[in-house]
Amino acid sequence: MAYLTDIEIAQQCKMQPITEIAKKAHVDEKYIEQYGRYKAKIDPALISETDRKPGKLVLVTAITPTPAGEGKTTTTIGLADGLSRIGKDVTVALREPSLGPVFGVKGGAAGGGYAQVVPMEDINLHFTGDFHAIGVANNLLAAMLDNHIQQGNALGIDVKKITWKRCVDMNDRQLRFVVDGLGGKANGVPREDGFDITVASEIMAVFCLASDMADLKARLSRIIVAYTYDDKPVTAGDLKATGAMAALLRDALKPNLVQTLEGTPAFVHGGPFANIAHGCNSVMATRMAMRMGDYTVTEAGFGADLGAEKFLDIKCRMAGLTPDAVVVVGTVRALKMHGGLDKKQLATEDLAALEKGIPNLLRHVNNITTVYQLPCVVAINRFPTDTDAEIDFIVKKCRELGVNTVLSTVWAEGGKGGEELAREVVRLCEEEKGNFTFSYDLDMSIEEKLEAVTKKIYGGAGVALTPAAKKQAERLTELGFDKLPICVAKTQYSFSDDPALLGAPEGFTVTVRNLKVSAGAGFLVALTGEIMTMPGLPKSPAAERIDVDEKTGKITGLF
Repeated sequence: MAYLTDIEIAQQCKMQPITEIAKKAHVDEKYIEQYGRYKAKIDPALISETDRKPGKLVLVTAITPTPAGEGKTTTTIGLADGLSRIGKDVTVALREPSLGPVFGVKGGAAGGGYAQVVPMEDINLHFTGDFHAIGVANNLLAAMLDNHIQQGNALGIDVKKITWKRCVDMNDRQLRFVVDGLGGKANGVPREDGFDITVASEIMAVFCLASDMADLKARLSRIIVAYTYDDKPVTAGDLKATGAMAALLRDALKPNLVQTLEGTPAFVHGGPFANIAHGCNSVMATRMAMRMGDYTVTEAGFGADLGAEKFLDIKCRMAGLTPDAVVVVGTVRALKMHGGLDKKQLATEDLAALEKGIPNLLRHVNNITTVYQLPCVVAINRFPTDTDAEIDFIVKKCRELGVNTVLSTVWAEGGKGGEELAREVVRLCEEEKGNFTFSYDLDMSIEEKLEAVTKKIYGGAGVALTPAAKKQAERLTELGFDKLPICVAKTQYSFSDDPALLGAPEGFTVTVRNLKVSAGAGFLVALTGEIMTMPGLPKSPAAERIDVDEKTGKITGLF
């Protein structure tokens, strides 16, 4: 039997005009700015001017990723469609895909099978230009920084202490470390430089955490780009760059409205990576979605140790949000990989491998229910090769933690395959009240916060700061940044900072090699292991398989 690809399914969908989707989301036409027939930006004034009360917030997260796949975005979309099918007024709040993964390993990132947001090609490529605006704002600040130095350096910036990088939304390892300003005095001051991928830029973090334009400008002005010869921070505000950056971001700041394959309103806006940034869609889109639906389903990137931890400890703390329920997504196949089974053997029943791998799921679930004290359900994306014995094993283990397990078939059946999960989510929201707490307090020291996340969330023995990181922690404390939350950048493939440690490892130490402040975003960034803020393309990038038909203009290969 030949299966349709994700893009073929999406291209067969008969989309509703975006004005009809806006009506379904209770958005008056005066707030709509159309980008063609099927996309729109929504005026942020809607958030403050609507008299609708915020609905329930459902967070979808997952086990630690494996090459076998988990289906977190697919489950998020399918759950929303499932809620709609059982009569709930629902919206979705998702991140925008980065072009890095689209052309790198993953291909498209707008859901899969019969649980997708559309128009799929637009969302995965340029969409409404938000990422372009964020990248240009980032690079304007870089240009103004270098121009200030070229024009006399009145602020006394030490070129060896510049922390701001340029960015591009593409996996391009060649740009990680560069030397620029070459060619003589008229062409700038020679210095070491580098690029981050746009989704790792602090502008992206600022953009996603800002509550409105005033907050955006205040955050932009606080961004630290360099230090002076006497080690004083230099900000974007010092460079008089704030206004121009805000002008570039004005239209991008408006949340985007699209639809699922089944016509559920979806707010898709912002998209930082969860392994190197905070991994959540914008606060403004989440708030707008919550006002426009009785239930809002959102997601956080990668495993719960990354995306969910940052969603809860950073985004919820800053925005005053509290999830009413959490869904942890997993697959039998992925858990068997965590148990040491080779990818080629996943179709065969193997309860021994499942028993070795299931601690990964159980640790994520325990973190949600015990550390954060939130109601939780496990969603298992069922594959045809999964046996009843394997499913029953997972159900039993989760029940021991007081958590129900629901089978999800949204990839194959869309919202119909998410109805059972939707009913359990409604039950959690209405019957089980959480007592939401953070994994650490802001008044802890930098090292104490890192220890708390490592021990409580990752299951490690502790944290070790390199000599350089210790000096950075001391300096950040002197500057008064020690009371900010921590955004840990680490591998997505393990609870530890070593991608080879699968399952639920214990006794490991997380090594922090670099600490820096994202003063605009309002958090500290701790780089661990070998994590990089500019990924590279794989040996066989997805870009090699993407094409466009010369006659019809139809795009193929976006998975």
